[in-house]
Amino acid sequence: MRKEYDFSAGRKNPYAARLKKQITIRLDQEAIDYFRAISSEVGIPYQSLINLYLRDCVAARRRPRFNWKSAA
Repeated sequence: MRKEYDFSAGRKNPYAARLKKQITIRLDQEAIDYFRAISSEVGIPYQSLINLYLRDCVAARRRPRFNWKSAA
């Protein structure tokens, strides 16, 4: 390997911004613990597992089931 590299003629990946987007999401501790446990078994970071699961839901067009009770 060289001691130094010249990146002055380099350019940013034009597709990098489309790959993933950082967001803030609040999850129950139970959900986090669940994915962390799976993460330690399979050796994939838990945030990546959550993303894979959500992508699978999108691909299967799976919709969440809601059971909201009105406060009125």
